[in-house]
Amino acid sequence: MREIRVKVLNCSAVEEAEKNMVFAARLTQRGHQISNMESLMDLYERSFSEETVSRIGHLPHPTLQKFSMITVAVVGASRRFLSQIIRHQNEVKYMSASLQYSDYCGKAAFVIPYEILKFGGEIKRVYEESCMSDMVCYEKLRSFKISNDTAGYVTPQGLRNVLLISATPYQWKHMISQRTCRRNTDETRIVMLKIWKELYELSPVMFAPDITGPFCMKGKCLEGNMSCQVPLDGKLLPAQILDQDYPVLKKGLDEGKND
Repeated sequence: MREIRVKVLNCSAVEEAEKNMVFAARLTQRGHQISNMESLMDLYERSFSEETVSRIGHLPHPTLQKFSMITVAVVGASRRFLSQIIRHQNEVKYMSASLQYSDYCGKAAFVIPYEILKFGGEIKRVYEESCMSDMVCYEKLRSFKISNDTAGYVTPQGLRNVLLISATPYQWKHMISQRTCRRNTDETRIVMLKIWKELYELSPVMFAPDITGPFCMKGKCLEGNMSCQVPLDGKLLPAQILDQDYPVLKKGLDEGKND
């Protein structure tokens, strides 16, 4: 978990998203003032305040937030994370490292699940041995000239992957809201909290906790009987949630450990 890294690849798209959102909102109200392209571009280039971004971001009009695509790279998350996150398909695009084209002989690395990371010792050793045994089978199949694609069937879910995710600001907020809820697996929460942290640092107004965090931070849990019953403080920032819910990750970084 400590080796998972995320990065916004097109940081300028976040600023562009703010600009496009405000422009789109203004456009709906000023059609009678736009008679040519010059007047439209004048409206497009008009300045705006953070207060305006915040006010429009709280409006129940998601289309305003769908005129830019923000691309994030995720390095080191497992293929299990991939299988979960790709369930989000509306206005989201993915590109993943391929088991068909990539040859993991001698190069496989595995995500250590947070719960196993906490216990360490014998439990961690058993898990790692299981992952390695799968890769021994993988390499054996490759030695028989079996293709990467076919040998890939024996790879463990914990195999580290490289993934690109491109989505509109609205969909990023939707995914973060759903996937930082405690009803998700730890790895999914950790990855999405890290992505939220990156986006928040680029635009603390557009990705503020009260419009981006899980439902419990926005007033009411929607999980019903499946609720964790421990709502998050609505003022917590993503970095604070990571430190609060996953202290072992911070401890490991402080000690220079890499798992």
